[in-house]
Amino acid sequence: MPDLAYGALNSTPECNRTVRPDYGGGSIVNLMASIEHTFDCEDHLYPPLRSLPPGCLTNRNVVLLVIDGLGHHSLITHCGKGALAQHLKDRMTSVFPATTATAITTFLTGTAPQQHGVTGWFMYFRELGTVLAILPYQPRHGSAAATLPADVLLAHVPVFNRLRARCHVVLPHRIAHSEFNTAHQGEARVHPYASLGQMFRSVAEIVRTQGGRNYVYAYWPELDRLSHEHGVASREAVTHLARIDAAFGNFLAAIGGTSATVIVTADHGFIDARPDQTIRLEAHPELARTLSLPLCGERRAAYCYLHANQRAQFVEYCAAHLEDYADLKDSDYLIESGYFGLGPPHARLHERIGDCTLIMKDDCIIEQWLAGEPRYVQAGVHGGMSAHEMYVPLIVAEA
Repeated sequence: MPDLAYGALNSTPECNRTVRPDYGGGSIVNLMASIEHTFDCEDHLYPPLRSLPPGCLTNRNVVLLVIDGLGHHSLITHCGKGALAQHLKDRMTSVFPATTATAITTFLTGTAPQQHGVTGWFMYFRELGTVLAILPYQPRHGSAAATLPADVLLAHVPVFNRLRARCHVVLPHRIAHSEFNTAHQGEARVHPYASLGQMFRSVAEIVRTQGGRNYVYAYWPELDRLSHEHGVASREAVTHLARIDAAFGNFLAAIGGTSATVIVTADHGFIDARPDQTIRLEAHPELARTLSLPLCGERRAAYCYLHANQRAQFVEYCAAHLEDYADLKDSDYLIESGYFGLGPPHARLHERIGDCTLIMKDDCIIEQWLAGEPRYVQAGVHGGMSAHEMYVPLIVAEA
């Protein structure tokens, strides 16, 4: 069944315009293809990034800095005259869903979700009988059998193992040796840090002192946290972005003459949620009864696992009650239509996206709380297909 959507998308401003990932040459997976070509790894399913074709990255040091949550729109709106914007080359799409778990796995493996099979914050692993929050690697529902190491469960080949370069991973102390990150570090050397300044100093030391060719992956999470807690346009988020921008300008000055190319981008952008646009599953018991598992994925893109005899009831209820809030898609259709990427899918991808997917419209979200879970509000959200969530900046600076 190709598409269960029951109405065209609303005619809305740019912020709510639906954007599909551009896996043909305009997404973060294509950026990774460009980086792999640079370090003599040319066996790639995806073409290089159109804005950064092979031959553009000739310096011996390449730094990829991922600023979690830095959408292209947010950058040009709130920091349009700073050091980051001065080096803005283009914009790219994230992957689907536009969320940290899925996009960071693309940066760490060089592959799209179609291949790496990480489909959102909450994932159902049939082989464990468990729904996991994949980044903290903690069970949400079912057996607590997440004792299987993440490298065994996910079976990914880290991109660092394919590059002809010394590889370095620069991460916050608290997650540098997490189960998820350890599974993706491969042959890279890990450099933990405790502050924004220390992150930039660690990267600067690598490019100044390490001989030969070096690839440095650095990750900064704080903008994402503040945008979730306070909103993407909040004073807290905008002030922090200004701090990042100033630190980036100082960093470029510090690494002058090191033959380094610094690429800055993000895993996703943000929109602000509205309480009156929230679907709370507890207010829809008829819908909840059709589900065999908790909602998986994201608040902006929810995978629905249905009882075998409840599909018709689920579809009918969505058509009657959720038409203004969500587009309903057959999950297999998302794979067939290239939402997750190109080429052969991961062997378990179908299992990890349920029977149907609710892709939320405009600034709507859907949430479900299980018994005993602490409840919280997110002012800013991501994971959907709006332009502000999907587009991330491509910033390229030479030193």
